[in-house]
Amino acid sequence: MDSDIEADEPLTIALLATPEATASTLYGMYDLFGSAGRDWGLLIHGQMGRPLLRPLIVSQSGEGFRAPNGAWIQPDSRLDACPPLTAACIPDLFIAPDERLTGRYDAEIAWLRSLHARGTLLAAACTGAMLLAEAGMLAGQEATTHWAYCDALARRYPEVQVLPHRILVASGEGQRLIMAGGGTSWFDLTLFLVARLLGTDEAMRLARVHLIDWHREGQQPYAVLNCSRQVEDACIARCQVWLAQHYDCHSPVAGMVEVSRLSERAFKRRFKAATGMTPMDYVHTLRLEEAKQLLEQGDEPIEAIAEQLGYADPSFFRRLFGRRVGLTPSQYRRRFRGLRLRLS
Repeated sequence: MDSDIEADEPLTIALLATPEATASTLYGMYDLFGSAGRDWGLLIHGQMGRPLLRPLIVSQSGEGFRAPNGAWIQPDSRLDACPPLTAACIPDLFIAPDERLTGRYDAEIAWLRSLHARGTLLAAACTGAMLLAEAGMLAGQEATTHWAYCDALARRYPEVQVLPHRILVASGEGQRLIMAGGGTSWFDLTLFLVARLLGTDEAMRLARVHLIDWHREGQQPYAVLNCSRQVEDACIARCQVWLAQHYDCHSPVAGMVEVSRLSERAFKRRFKAATGMTPMDYVHTLRLEEAKQLLEQGDEPIEAIAEQLGYADPSFFRRLFGRRVGLTPSQYRRRFRGLRLRLS
């Protein structure tokens, strides 16, 4: 809906505070929702406007607690005393990727299920999507979460179609399940919800007030291509160590086979079982992570970097980098070398 909604009372949006809630996301979303309709008039006309949204922090007990970073979180309401809602949001959870959620959030999951059954819009920032998956709401649906948690989400909930490179995904009946990727993508999630509830014009005003820029490239350029998985197979671990020092050689897979003292067939089978990747995929992943560092830190030509990494064909390197990273090497350098220079 593109026109602003006129209403006597602001729409209420709950922000679910769990013991693992990240305070910056929780209160950041609280501030942005509270700003809708209120702050534009103050900046442009010198008079505060009428708030269009009422953010409400809710928790199981309603009692204050310390967030994992030590910040104090004071909920406004218990779950069972929560007023009627237009939407409910789950900020990210400060948990490890493979941390089990079973039995930890029974009350919160029951509350989310009851809201969903009543047609309430549900949204999750970053790792908050893990809670929707644990509640069984994402079965057969598309989903996203922080890039570092996508593999864990897919392994733990195989019925969920995980889209690791997407910043924003809307799923389910009526697209009432909305998820954002990692980090500051909660900005995108909040703007999307404001646009959906109040109209595009209000979301644009909010973006201008707070200088918010949409993550156009998704989260793929920010992701670390994961090749650091610890393995229990000592033989394969030894090959990983060797490759870290020789990834630029002409035949790295053949080199690992030699180090393993296995037949090529047995090595490839054991490597895939231990790492979840084929040996060549692992080589490419290691090389591309090194390419990112070289692109961020120096001005060497792309051709020289490709050769340094062991790619004789620069055009193949460019295509591979673009497919796996989501930006061309030149685009990646412009985006992240500039950031590194400004920070240093």
